[in-house]
Amino acid sequence: MLFPLYWMVNSSFQTNEQLARRSPRWLPLGGTLSGYRDALSQQGGHLAASLIIAASAAVLTLALAAPAAYALAQLRSPGAKSLLGALLVVQLVPGIVMASALFRIFDSVGILNSAQALILADTTLTLPFAVLVLRAFMTAIPRSLLEAAALDGAGAVRTFWQIVLPMSRNALITSGLLSFLFAWGDFLFAATLNLNSTTWKPITLGLYDYIGAGTSPSSWNSVMATAVIASLPAAVLLAILQRHIASDLTTGAVRD
Repeated sequence: MLFPLYWMVNSSFQTNEQLARRSPRWLPLGGTLSGYRDALSQQGGHLAASLIIAASAAVLTLALAAPAAYALAQLRSPGAKSLLGALLVVQLVPGIVMASALFRIFDSVGILNSAQALILADTTLTLPFAVLVLRAFMTAIPRSLLEAAALDGAGAVRTFWQIVLPMSRNALITSGLLSFLFAWGDFLFAATLNLNSTTWKPITLGLYDYIGAGTSPSSWNSVMATAVIASLPAAVLLAILQRHIASDLTTGAVRD
């Protein structure tokens, strides 16, 4: 599984002449950084667009999912079970079905080929999953903490901000990270909702066009360098946040 990733990195440092051989080198000895220079100059705008879209989608997902999960987990909202069932059913809907429906909706309101369209589309698909994840964490919060806050005069909103959200930090990080990674790697919505815009074309679509536009063997090191750069944000975030994802939710929250 890791070999294609290694070969991608290896090829990104090799010269075009080395890649054109029948037996490319296993190590990028005598390599070059020209592929990375070409990638940044030609795909830098697409990388920035993907970063803005993915970060915005993750923030919007958390802003909507956190209060919804709190209501479902702790406030005993009416119709909570029906809503949870609906969220599970939504996960079964194929993405292409949602993309077709969103295309029609966004076309009618005039936001096709824009960052708003991609952010809303990515959020639409990540929101149900984030609600389910956050609800599972918030359900495990001891009721005694919430009851103690109520005795101190804290209302539902204050309890949510000062107790529930801090305790749900790991769940928020997990949901936000997964939402970011989905939006960062999204191709279906990008190809469907971004037909003519070059300003807000994400890196997935930019890389696809890069390869599909008659790319010759002489530029494959640039293609591989673009793929390496596109993989870095996800790899860095996973490396930094993995300990939060694996941490226990209520460790240290309740003392005997």
